[in-house]
Amino acid sequence: MQGKKFYQEKLFIQFQLSDYIPQDNFYKKLKDIIDFDFLYTLTSKYYGSQGQKSIDPVVFMKLMLVGYLENLNSDRRIISTSRMRMDILYFIGYDLDEELPWHSTLSRTRQLYGEEVFTSIFKCILKQCVERGLVSGKRQAVDSVFVKANASLASMVEKEVLDDVSVYTQELINNEEEVPIRKLPLKDRKVKRSNKTHISPADPDSRMSVKPGKVTRLNYLAQVSVDTRKHVITHIQAFQSDKGDAYCLPELVHHVHNNLKETGLQLREILADNGYSSGKALKFLSENNIIAYIPNSGKYKFNRDGFTYDKSNDSYICSQGKLLTFRHFRTDSHNTYKIYKTSVKDCKNCPLKGNCANSVGVKALEDTISKHLYDEMHLRMKTPKGIKMRKLRSSTVEPVIGTLVNFTAMSKVLTKGIKLANKCMIMAAVAYNLKKLVLTNKTPLQKLRPKIITYLQGITDFLREWLFNHTAYIL
Repeated sequence: MQGKKFYQEKLFIQFQLSDYIPQDNFYKKLKDIIDFDFLYTLTSKYYGSQGQKSIDPVVFMKLMLVGYLENLNSDRRIISTSRMRMDILYFIGYDLDEELPWHSTLSRTRQLYGEEVFTSIFKCILKQCVERGLVSGKRQAVDSVFVKANASLASMVEKEVLDDVSVYTQELINNEEEVPIRKLPLKDRKVKRSNKTHISPADPDSRMSVKPGKVTRLNYLAQVSVDTRKHVITHIQAFQSDKGDAYCLPELVHHVHNNLKETGLQLREILADNGYSSGKALKFLSENNIIAYIPNSGKYKFNRDGFTYDKSNDSYICSQGKLLTFRHFRTDSHNTYKIYKTSVKDCKNCPLKGNCANSVGVKALEDTISKHLYDEMHLRMKTPKGIKMRKLRSSTVEPVIGTLVNFTAMSKVLTKGIKLANKCMIMAAVAYNLKKLVLTNKTPLQKLRPKIITYLQGITDFLREWLFNHTAYIL
């Protein structure tokens, strides 16, 4: 017999939300393992003792996490999605008939809280990942990704024009006159924009940047550090997108070191691609006793064809036996170079002069003052371990960045300014690490006392490192 369902809403109903949330639900597990009560003390300085009550700080942070866990980068969508999901309502502590906060409240609260609030949450989750045995701390893989800013190229104006308009506006304000609205004249010719000449009034911290095969747009640069044990993010930070990776590396490593130190771990190795290679970056890592595995850039030359370096005399000897002695330094915006030259007399009757000497009639070579660091790196990357480290880096950090961009709402920030962009990136990393924390099942080993866990993991790391370094020789 065919059935037919009739529906009529009940005026009264007995309903308890927790009874309808499965035990294996992600938000159910998340609520059970994470305690955000420390936020009340941390955010108390942002509120007075009178006036209307604000949104609960814990509720705000949980709604932020929902946005990144559900890949929602819009505050409106966070509220509308949460309203329809019983598991999310249970997670944030709301019943079906309770009115959720306005989406604008999320935006205002995000601006109100300082970066230290978001950083504290990140460190709290990172500490739990360490306690769970998901982080070794020893070896970190780093990489970067452009994150689209909330501004378009069409909004960019010349810096001089913007300065003139700002001065003119301020003068009118000082004279208590009404500021007239006027449009800048449009030019028929195509304007060539650059970060040196143009800026976006919509988001002055954003910068033009482009990757090969991609369109130019206004971006921020997210620098990400990932632990190689279980791919947990140990630090993330927003930079202006016109900053090179090598420029960002010292600050990135500094924060990674501090984050790990607070959990009792020590950073020893950094894995990165050749974009992070520079004399200043390599010097910083060397001075801080951090072993780096960073391929040198394409401009680097380990040997000079036809020339031999004499380290004792700091000079080069050409194939004809003539000396290229050190003459002076040359400095540009990125590095300092040592210039080596022959004399005009040495090259005057040389049979190779036509292909070797410059227009002045001498042969000149230049080396960066950090060449010894580049040479060490070149030899290190040629070892079996160096070859493995290059593969390990790409298999560790690149999938994490892909997940952040495609599944954790980090393809674009809908905020303005680098500080707010940094908050968004931190929360995306928190959401990623939370997934690792919740979805990693506890093994019998992880149920033991922390000191025993640390001891056994130390032995495991030693054996893994030994096998890693000797596999190539055994094969």
